[in-house]
Amino acid sequence: MKALDRHWRLAATALAFAAFGVCGLGFSLILFPLASIWPHRDSKQRIIVAVIHTFFRALVAVLVRVGVMKLDVRGARALKRSAERPAIVVANHPTWLDVMVLLSLTPRACCVVKNAHWSNPFFWGVMRAAEYVSNADPVELVEAGARQLARGYTMIIFPEGTRSPTRNRLHAFSRGFAHMALQSGAPILPALMDCDPPAFTKDMRWHDVPERAFHMQVNVLDALSAAELAASDEPPALAARSVTSAIEAHITQHLIDYGFFKA
Repeated sequence: MKALDRHWRLAATALAFAAFGVCGLGFSLILFPLASIWPHRDSKQRIIVAVIHTFFRALVAVLVRVGVMKLDVRGARALKRSAERPAIVVANHPTWLDVMVLLSLTPRACCVVKNAHWSNPFFWGVMRAAEYVSNADPVELVEAGARQLARGYTMIIFPEGTRSPTRNRLHAFSRGFAHMALQSGAPILPALMDCDPPAFTKDMRWHDVPERAFHMQVNVLDALSAAELAASDEPPALAARSVTSAIEAHITQHLIDYGFFKA
């Protein structure tokens, strides 16, 4: 029975990845050309972001329904409320699915995306149409993120820049989100991500299906103010460094407290 269950989850995972790729390509080929001629920028982005949110909600629901994954979320209301007051969601990044899960939970969201992904043939168009932010230029990243926050979109950022190196260790956080928070005044929403057993990590292929359905947990912590984490007389560069260190330590400690970092 265990072998049958694993083969079923492998087949379901393959179908989900195929659907993800086909839909991503379809969105790029359809939404990007439409977005380029759409006369109203605000309504264009709002519609595309809503399409992405709905698609990922459906995909997560299917993965849960067919038994590939389990999902528990604490603090989801804070992500939904961010549609009324935009925030900067700062999360650790253990698995490739983190962005999908957070986008499925956040109605009006914009992502910071690795520059390498902008040439992906399946998703280049939809990322541009949704006006996601590239991390290629640190200065432009902050400016573009601040503009999206001002337009009412919550920013989802993985300050490690890539998936975590191991289950019990984080990459050092980059400071872009801190500069963005200090410049915009938007609150920071720390989010803890965990996947047990590990799946879709940096060292795993899509077909490395664990022996049982993986359990994803999302814990959204209370919002923090960047201005309160930095001394009022600090210059911007030092203030951003203080905020980054404080948020990295805050997330790391809560990963330990919640048992997401295993001994």
